[in-house]
Amino acid sequence: MATKEKNIWILLIFILSGLVVGGLLGELAARVPWLWWLSYSQSFGLQSPVTLDLSIMQITFALMFKISVSSIIGMVLAIFIYKKI
Repeated sequence: MATKEKNIWILLIFILSGLVVGGLLGELAARVPWLWWLSYSQSFGLQSPVTLDLSIMQITFALMFKISVSSIIGMVLAIFIYKKI
């Protein structure tokens, strides 16, 4: 008998897809005057890349997040849909 087991990886995929789709919709909403608030965003992360010099190779790290209202709404909807499945 198969049981319905929720997988954490599926939840992460749902959340990431909600963030991406929400962010894309927020960028499109920026062009509509009465939906401008969906594109309001805040960026955070490393302003300049960090370089690690190991003499034989250089590794550069950079990470920047841009979270908007629409991406948060997309993430919440993704979690809601995940719980309903």
